[in-house]
Amino acid sequence: MADTHSFDIACKVEMHEVNNAVDQAKKQLAVRYDFKGSKSSITLNSDNSITVIADDDYKLESLNEILKEKLEKRGIPLKALDFSKKENALGGTIRQVVTFQSGIPMEKAKEIVKFIKGLKLKVQSQIQEEKIRVTGQKIDDLQAIIKAIKDQDYDFAMQFINYK
Repeated sequence: MADTHSFDIACKVEMHEVNNAVDQAKKQLAVRYDFKGSKSSITLNSDNSITVIADDDYKLESLNEILKEKLEKRGIPLKALDFSKKENALGGTIRQVVTFQSGIPMEKAKEIVKFIKGLKLKVQSQIQEEKIRVTGQKIDDLQAIIKAIKDQDYDFAMQFINYK
């Protein structure tokens, strides 16, 4: 009797890595000459979102670039970031909140399952809460699916985990 193999498609953000990246961004902010004397800050909130505050649009964009660079170095996919719209804050500053995608949204999961079925390989895919489980008899089929999904370049972050 043949074994079945499986993997999950999920989106997980390692919050301790985010914390490290925010700390590194704060250190860089403290030593940058163009931010001397400004009210700019980067804060990791208790609800796992990041608040970026800057004096003007230019500095806000610079802070966002610093943050993205540090997150990417720590292995956090930039597609998992969700930047809210800019809003005015106290003291004439601008605030922007960055949240993280957690799990795969249901409509996106349905789209992926439909794509997998369209590949006509002998595998089963099912949506399990915020992840997709793909099972099949042949490891080669599973590897082909992973490659095909990576080639699609979806607009959201995903990882292939629990490969058995």
